[in-house]
Amino acid sequence: MDRSWWWLWSHCPGLGAARIRALRSVAYEWSVGPAELWSWPTHRLQTLLSWPESCWSSVERFRRLHGKTPKINVPGNVLLPGDHQWPQGVDRLDRPPVLLHHCGDLSLLNGQRQQQAVAVVGTRAASAHGLAVAEDLGRSLASMGWPVISGLAEGIDAAAHQGCLDAGGRPVAVLGTALERVYPRHHETLQSEVSCKGLLLTELSSGTAMNRGSFVERNRLIVALAKALVVVECPERSGALITAKFASQLQCPVWVVPGDARRWSSRGSNELLRNQASLLLTTSDLADHLGEGPLMSASTSVAQDALLAAIGDGASIETLQRRLGAKGGHLSSRLVALECQGQLVCEAGHLWRRRRS
Repeated sequence: MDRSWWWLWSHCPGLGAARIRALRSVAYEWSVGPAELWSWPTHRLQTLLSWPESCWSSVERFRRLHGKTPKINVPGNVLLPGDHQWPQGVDRLDRPPVLLHHCGDLSLLNGQRQQQAVAVVGTRAASAHGLAVAEDLGRSLASMGWPVISGLAEGIDAAAHQGCLDAGGRPVAVLGTALERVYPRHHETLQSEVSCKGLLLTELSSGTAMNRGSFVERNRLIVALAKALVVVECPERSGALITAKFASQLQCPVWVVPGDARRWSSRGSNELLRNQASLLLTTSDLADHLGEGPLMSASTSVAQDALLAAIGDGASIETLQRRLGAKGGHLSSRLVALECQGQLVCEAGHLWRRRRS
């Protein structure tokens, strides 16, 4: 019942996220629910909350409009604190969201007490090398069973999401807009794919105007949902650096792909390496640190044993397809994952062999 009342409070004009958080604090301190707060006279709330008079006028009008026993219908695509699938990692933030809108597979948030996903971020104006690295990372992480989180922005974000999708993975995109808004517009197909095969999240309600601050704010949510953050390429003034700062505050490990020292778009990420971020040269570094992700099932492990046995003294992907009756795309992603884990090596002529210890 409380969730319905908090949903109602969150739609009161003049009460943004910060004031809803303050109202929640009052409820906690006085051991009351949002329904009881609704019935409190304004003067009592005013003694506890230093809001401007214009805000209190909005609260009064809103309460009069809805009456003492309002009918409240919470949309099915809304998560509120306390819900079973609420990602508890976001509660570690200084400014946690008061609600989340979602579209896609909510099961990807299961286990989020342990932040079971990896974030990949970087500049919108990425080099061809940076885009290729981000796509490879997305593909490799998906092959290792890790959901890939990013912001669906131009450049590195989009490349990481696309790589994850190409490997049959489950991307999670945290938007800086409401769900119905696609930004940039040419990401319409990509955003649709992510919602179908992964998950879209935003703290912005339908109809909220787009503004630059929203994109900065969503970066803190990306980190709060992540077990590790990978910065691929970013300049000295970049949202990716803000994301890395949030990661430091939440003690989330930061990995950085070194970039061309002569290129402006790598100066910020290279500077991060001076500040004790971990150097990421190959995806096997991540594999050693992270291990298998939460989407790597027991059946996948059995299939992995069969794949290693089929390789024998060495085999091409075509030979493995015949031996296992597997599709090329899925087989390629599994081979890459085992290469990342240091179990396989791809030699000249695209021959896969088990790495000698």
